[in-house]
Order: sequence, then structure tokens, then C-alpha cells
Amino acid sequence: MTAFIALVRKDLLLFFSDRRALLVNLVLPIVIATFFGYLFGGSGKSETSRIEVALVQLDADPVSAKIAAGLKGDASLAVSEMTLEQARKEVGKGRQKAAIVIPRGFGQAAGAALFGAGEKPAIALLYDPSQQAVLAMVKGMLTQQVMQVVSAEMFNGQAGQDFTGKSMAALDQRDDPDSVALREMLGSVNKYRQRPQAASGGAKGALSTPFSTSEEQVSSGSKLEGYNGYAHSFAGMGVQFILFLGIDIGIGVLLARRSGIFNRLLAAPVSLQTVLLARAASAAVIALFLLCTIFAFAVAVLGVRISNPVGFAGVAIAFSVLTASFGLFIAAFGKTPEAARGIAVFATLIMVMLGGAWVPSFMFPAWVQSAATVVPTKWAIDGFDAMTWRGQGMDAALMAIGVQLAFGAVFGLLALWKFKREQRG
Repeated sequence: MTAFIALVRKDLLLFFSDRRALLVNLVLPIVIATFFGYLFGGSGKSETSRIEVALVQLDADPVSAKIAAGLKGDASLAVSEMTLEQARKEVGKGRQKAAIVIPRGFGQAAGAALFGAGEKPAIALLYDPSQQAVLAMVKGMLTQQVMQVVSAEMFNGQAGQDFTGKSMAALDQRDDPDSVALREMLGSVNKYRQRPQAASGGAKGALSTPFSTSEEQVSSGSKLEGYNGYAHSFAGMGVQFILFLGIDIGIGVLLARRSGIFNRLLAAPVSLQTVLLARAASAAVIALFLLCTIFAFAVAVLGVRISNPVGFAGVAIAFSVLTASFGLFIAAFGKTPEAARGIAVFATLIMVMLGGAWVPSFMFPAWVQSAATVVPTKWAIDGFDAMTWRGQGMDAALMAIGVQLAFGAVFGLLALWKFKREQRG
């Protein structure tokens, strides 16, 4: 036991004596996690940025002018009027997320189409291929404005009166069932238009969305105070950079084997198991220290709330053990420090990406989400999420702890087997 403690103490002293490396291991994940957390909503209190949209107005009809005014007045949009050529260029360069092109004759054609008396005119939407989600939002806002303005004009506006008069005169010359039904409907519209106008807010006679929404954040925890995007980003970046620490641990063992230090250590009255266990223990202590320090910054500065401290500690300890065993696995199966570093960094980045550290995993295709369940980083990140902003109980923590320890045991046992085999050889 004295040899084990001495080896652990040696590793800790070496790590903490390199203050530059210690600073990098702490500062980089904090800076990057803060940046990603801010991009994904921060503490949930900041205002949502407006979507930059170009508007190409090719129609001089008053209906189209009202639609344009409604879009400009939408608090979710930052609308800039441009020519079609300018809009294409701006969207192509990514400076505008999308462009709305209102074609000539749209106002009159839309009114006729509302009653099924003409073909539906098309509004062109130019969009950045990387902005699929933005396209759906812009289409929804555009639909709302067009529906409201066109219906108001057709029920109460001059264009509606002109259209009704012309259409009814034309329908008088036809006697098919559809024409009769349409004439009756237009007659009812005329009666509605001639009603006494009562003072009311908004566009009179406009058809509007027949429902509203109320928003409520929902989580498994009863004490949730609101989503904090920093909690997820710190979980993801913490997992990523601490796994990089595991890579450094494994590379350190490979360098020690190359220089002969590792073999001289084994020549002393110390077993292989003791050397590997001491290396793993010191790595786990360092990983736990870094993880707790990173989250302490998030709690103190960015308002991240740890809803289940006991569960959080369990998940953090399990991930630290996983990191240590991952480092030993790299040391055991890596042929050279250079080759092992490249392969390990690539594998780590893939695991971190699939685990949802960079972007939330729900944005992945279904098959990728299924594949991610066999990646240990997913369970680590989900465990930290559960113990922070999700506010879940110990059942979620125990699941994350169990899966991480299982992966850690597999990595550790494979590393021990490989080291023993090489020692016998």
C-alpha cells in the first residue's frame, strides 16, 4: 500500500507542478463551454435573436404592401427590402437566412384563390441550405400574415368588393352546382360586408389563427427553475476535455515505456497491478478535480444549478474512473505515442460528437441516436444533464453511473490483460 500511495502522490505532484498545463485544462473547457452555452440559449433569460430575412416586393397592390408591413412588424423577424438580385446574393453568402419574393399580381390573385375562384399564386422563398429550421419558421410567419391580410381585404376591402361583383356577374351565366354554391357564398360575404361596422382592434373581418399557445417548461424535477443552456454545454465540454486528459495519461505511459522508466519501475518490488492501479487512481483524482472546478465556475458565474448534488457526485466519480481506464486502454493497445495520440483523439471526438456534446443529440437522425446509446460519453453527458437542469432523481444518476462503470471495467480489464500478456512475452 505504501508503494501505491507513493505512485499516486508522484503523479499528482507532477500534474499540479505544471501550472501551464493545469491552466489550459481548466480554461479551455470553461471558455468553449461558455461560448456554446450562450449560443444555445444561455440561462434562458436573454432575448431570442431576430431572424434576418430579405423581402423582395415585386407587387404594387395594397394587399401586398400590407403583407410586407406585417412582416416588418413581426418581432421575430429583421426584414430588409432588397431587389431580387441583391436577395439572392445575400442569401447565398449567408448574410440573410432567407428571402421572401412577393410576385407581381399576388394581391389580386390571392384574393381570388381564397374563394377557390383562381389558381393559388406562389411566393418564392430563397433560403440558405443550412437553415432548414429557419425556413419552417419563416413559412409559418408568412402564412399568418398572408391569411390575415388577404381575408381582411376580401371581406371588407375595396378589392374584395370589386372581386365579388365581377365574380357574381360571371357566375350568373353558369348553372353548374359548384357555381351556384360559390355564388351563394359570395352573396353571404356581401351581406357580411354590409353589416354595421363596430369599432374593433386589428384588421376588420380578417381570418386569424383560431388558437393561441401558452408556454411552460417541463422537466422531471419538481424544483426546476428554468432551462440553463450553460449546464449542457459545460457537461459536453467538460467530458470532451477530460477525455483528452485521459489520452495524455495513456500517452505518458507509452512514453515511459519507450524510455525504459516503466520497465525499471516494474523491476522494483512493485506488482504490475499496483503500478496500473496507482496510475488509474491518480488520473481519476485529477479528472474529478478538473470536472468539479469547471462546474464550480458554471455554478458561481453562470447560474448553473445542480439539482441533485449526491447524484452529480456519483456521475462525476464514475466518469473520472471511466477516463482513467480509457487512458490505460490507450497505453495498453497503442503501439507508439504518435500513432496512439492520433487514433485516440479521433475516437474521442467521434464519441463526444455522438454523445451530444457539440449539439443536442435530438437533432441527430434516428439511427444516429440509436447508435449513440453504445457510446459512454452519451451516458456521461445525459447523467450530468439529469443532475443539473433536468432535475431528475437518483434513478437517472444510477443508470448513468452503472453504464460508465461498466465501460470503465471493460477498458480496465482489457488494458490489464494486454499488459500482462506483454509482460509474459
